[in-house]
Amino acid sequence: MDRPLSPELLQKIDAWWRAANYLSIGQIYLKDNPLLRQSLRMDQVKPRLLGHWGTTPGLNFIYVHLNRLIKQHDLNMIYVTGPGHGGPGIVANTYLEGTYTEIYPHIGEDVDGLQRLFKQFSWPYGIPSHVAPETPGSINEGGELGYSVLHATGAVLDNADLIAACVVGDGEAETGPCAASWHLNKFLNPARDGTVLPILHLNGYKIANPTVLARIGDDELVGLFDGYGWKPRIVAGHDPEAMHQLMAATLDSVLAEIHSIRAEATASGSGQRPRWPMIILRTPKGWTGPKEVDGKPVEGSWRSHQVPFEMDKPGRLQLLEHWMKSYKPEELFDDSGRFRAEYAKLAPIGQRRMSMNPHANGGMLLKELTMPDFRTYAVQLSKPGAAQAEATKELGKFLRDVMKLNLESKNFRVFGPDETASNRLQAIYEVSPKMWEAEIIAQDECLSPNGRVMEVLSEHLCQGWLERYLLTGRHGFFSCYGIHPHHRFYVQPTCQMVEDRGRYFLAPANRIAELSLNFACLAAGPQRLLAPGPRFHRSRDEQEG
Repeated sequence: MDRPLSPELLQKIDAWWRAANYLSIGQIYLKDNPLLRQSLRMDQVKPRLLGHWGTTPGLNFIYVHLNRLIKQHDLNMIYVTGPGHGGPGIVANTYLEGTYTEIYPHIGEDVDGLQRLFKQFSWPYGIPSHVAPETPGSINEGGELGYSVLHATGAVLDNADLIAACVVGDGEAETGPCAASWHLNKFLNPARDGTVLPILHLNGYKIANPTVLARIGDDELVGLFDGYGWKPRIVAGHDPEAMHQLMAATLDSVLAEIHSIRAEATASGSGQRPRWPMIILRTPKGWTGPKEVDGKPVEGSWRSHQVPFEMDKPGRLQLLEHWMKSYKPEELFDDSGRFRAEYAKLAPIGQRRMSMNPHANGGMLLKELTMPDFRTYAVQLSKPGAAQAEATKELGKFLRDVMKLNLESKNFRVFGPDETASNRLQAIYEVSPKMWEAEIIAQDECLSPNGRVMEVLSEHLCQGWLERYLLTGRHGFFSCYGIHPHHRFYVQPTCQMVEDRGRYFLAPANRIAELSLNFACLAAGPQRLLAPGPRFHRSRDEQEG
């Protein structure tokens, strides 16, 4: 096995990982005595324990290894957290990087700051247990699973030097939106767009059941993603030292391949659709946690998914203290409670930190949209009924000119589920064809690797691409048919996504709220409105009322 990490670097990477794991546990369990410098007491433990431990060690493991890669190669990279319920891990890493204190100065880099960091987690007037909009560097909350890959895709569109490292949980991988989103490689132009690096994290279990992809063999698993057009690499194990070396070697190889693909695409202008690399990471659920509690397995089991054990039995206080001290916090934090400098230096500097990357902090790179005068698109009427016109055709001309005015700045795209022309918006194609990186044959129309109209049948994909295209500072328009009986679940998922993801368009301390989500249901009408109860159609009286 290649050993790219020197003994010194290996020790520092492992120390960061231990620190992140320690801070994650502290956030779940403690409200005081953050460094366990006194014997732990029950009044220092939170009365109600909320949080998810199982996915967190894997997220922390990936994070520190990406930091090493960013710093070594000066990468522009963001971290997309599919298992967003691993919130304590991402908060922990942003704290270790120093970003959290910069944005929230009351959470200082000392013992008092650690106490506040721990207590605020899943606490009234504190922070959520998930990777929320308040979390620096987050663009995917993960509470409603399935959207991480498509959000990563939206972020890298027109951001040629950006890499979105996207962690996909094996529970999330069982959702429909995630299954469709693996086709992103047919919609990214390697000469123009950035790179999505999926890291499928298989820890084996959901809340109370095994996960599908964790229970199929490597040959079948590799074949699945090979069929999707990816080039998967497997990193599997449980011994930390061996896994650190294996992960580092794999990431070095993957990055070299990404650079090779991009260099070839840039030289040729586009070329054939590449097989982008991805990583399949197999680690135990609740890695480094308690092996057993009450004679039942916890590490490597569904029992570690949330809180590995409650504090409701004798001996649990000692179990928690022993577990937390196994990470040796006295080696990781100095007398003041600050993360030791020799380990903190592993973090990238400034905006190269994933937690401070402007692409992941809500519009910091917002590009102004050049707009035509909408009044010039009005249909001129000398009297009522004097002309025949279609509203959406006129809208199509307006969108065409918006696209034309912003081609050079590359900050506008149109999204839709195979309905752009059906909705009479086809004037857009006079300026830009549809984006397509799969095979193109002679009879095809308006398809190009350089297109700026994104069409795929899944509204989840269209909506998710648009959301993160906006959240990383650009503009877009999404149209679909709308709400009617046989499509009653057709637009509903996107409405739910708007509701859930709309929180990112608000303005915590590290975000900018000058963003708009433009979404048109173009086939909705009174005759197609859904009625409550078992009926699909409203009665005539209800419509007229």
